[in-house]
Amino acid sequence: MSFRHEFLDLALRLKVLRFGDYTLKSGRRSPYFFNAGLISSGAALAALGRAYAHTLVDAGVGFDMLFGPAYKGIALASATAIALADGHARDVPFAFNRKEAKDHGEGGVLIGAPLAGRVVIVDDVISAGTSVRESVALIRAGGAEPAAVLIALDRQERGLGTLSAAGEVRAEFGIPVLAIANLDELLAFAAARAELAAELPRLRAYRQEWGA
Repeated sequence: MSFRHEFLDLALRLKVLRFGDYTLKSGRRSPYFFNAGLISSGAALAALGRAYAHTLVDAGVGFDMLFGPAYKGIALASATAIALADGHARDVPFAFNRKEAKDHGEGGVLIGAPLAGRVVIVDDVISAGTSVRESVALIRAGGAEPAAVLIALDRQERGLGTLSAAGEVRAEFGIPVLAIANLDELLAFAAARAELAAELPRLRAYRQEWGA
């Protein structure tokens, strides 16, 4: 089993990946929903960190550090940094931001390593791209440059126009979006699982209607 299918299997077992009838922020009705915020144990977070690290190393993107946008990105960047050190002999610094600037002590909005070099933004999904834009602004204000966005699941559906949300990020910032898995891989995963056979027609219809 590939690490991508291992990730989908983990997400399904932990009910991070669910099938049903969900209304997204966009107003679209989706037959599936993914919420990385439901990963709430040490073992599960470690497994997710390994999948992020494997995806990043596989992509061959040059990078110097990780950045996790608050709030979900904090745990995800931390887990990825640990997995890179433990499994790939890459001891890289990481940082994350506060939602509100601290006006005492060391102050500021950033915690962790100083922003420097090529920075990978680690988050769960991309929807409207707001978090990515905020992260890029923080990174550039710190004198560094974004290298890539690393996410768990690429829904591969249209964003504001004809491009996907990931495609919009690539077009706007000129950086790749790396995903552990995408909707096409979810379809292949579901096709190989007898208990998910009933979900396939709705997944394929959704891909046909909203796919980028």
